[in-house]
Amino acid sequence: MKNRPIYMERLLEFQDKKVIKIVTGIRRCGKSTLLALFAEHLRKTGVAEENIIEMNFESIRHKEITGYMELYHAIEERIPPKGKTYIILDEIQMVTDWPKAVDSFLVDFDVDLYITGSNAYLMSSAFSTMLSGRFVEIKMLPLSFAEFLDFHSFESSETREDKFQKYLQFGGMPAIAEYDFRLARINDVLEGIYSTVVLKDILERNRISDQALLQKIIAFLADNVGNIVSPGRIGNCLAGEGDIDEGKGRKNPASKTVETYLEYLRDAYVFYEAKRYDVKGKQHLKTLSKYYIVDTGLRNFLLGYRDMDRGHILENIVFFELLRRDYRVSIGKIGQQEVDFVAEKPEHKMYIQVAETLAGENTLKRELASLQNIPDNHEKIVLSMDRSFVSSYDGIKTLNVIDFLLAK
Repeated sequence: MKNRPIYMERLLEFQDKKVIKIVTGIRRCGKSTLLALFAEHLRKTGVAEENIIEMNFESIRHKEITGYMELYHAIEERIPPKGKTYIILDEIQMVTDWPKAVDSFLVDFDVDLYITGSNAYLMSSAFSTMLSGRFVEIKMLPLSFAEFLDFHSFESSETREDKFQKYLQFGGMPAIAEYDFRLARINDVLEGIYSTVVLKDILERNRISDQALLQKIIAFLADNVGNIVSPGRIGNCLAGEGDIDEGKGRKNPASKTVETYLEYLRDAYVFYEAKRYDVKGKQHLKTLSKYYIVDTGLRNFLLGYRDMDRGHILENIVFFELLRRDYRVSIGKIGQQEVDFVAEKPEHKMYIQVAETLAGENTLKRELASLQNIPDNHEKIVLSMDRSFVSSYDGIKTLNVIDFLLAK
């Protein structure tokens, strides 16, 4: 089992704190492995085996635990009489009303709680209310490029650019690392992940009967990463192809249907939404967003491995890297122009433009223009695949995207 230090460090920061640690993310992104490694850390640091309770609710051995009362009694009988007990519950969304049991554990016993889930339903307002704010969410993503280099083996002759091309093609799901870039086997793994997410986290949980429509919306979003979309636009496009009825009247049923499906896809961590932000007005806009797919390997599995639209694929990768670095990410609007990303932390703000290349005077002017029109002094960066001795234009930095992804 390979460690993911960025996430392990966050778990350790909250160890023994009186908050529930909830690790969320798409299936097979490494949540179970992370908690298994944490359990090993506990053992190595002297925690007795009887004080570590691990349950994975996708295992048949726990099939009788379907509701919160069964969960409570199963844990209660294993709590030792002395010492703090570490409770690790994997894929807990399988247990109905689980927060009721978890809340009681905190009241009744000396415990430290760790939970994983593959659906944002885990973090719904109803459950948040039940847990009375006593939790912290650790959002897990597939491998970053830096982690990808650590997880995989490469030929000595391969350059960083060669390795990055494999990252673009195969993505960052940890499970593919053992298949040595064999496309057929990797496709089998990605198909299994995709099918499980669609079946268990979307269709079954939300009782969707029209699987074909869901698949078409997924394909549309995957093909349009980095493009501004709305439920209405997606609905109109699919309706134009005869996939759903446009309906009549002021409210378009197609739009409402798509909006619901988009929510399900966000909840399953398949797509992440980036809302638009008015840079001058300093407010988020309610209409039009961009959607980014959680893993480029899944996108290529869905659409085929094609070397096109690399600018938007790079944009997709940069978006998730910013999330890994704890930025809140929006799409910038400055007049009629767009800034790819407005990335904010309490102590730092920057504007980022992403392009495959800046070669050509017109391309360079276009990529710089929106950043030049921003009337503040926060950091401004253009990322591309280029390598140039020119490191800035009028205070706007230019960086190679690989260097940016590997920066400490």
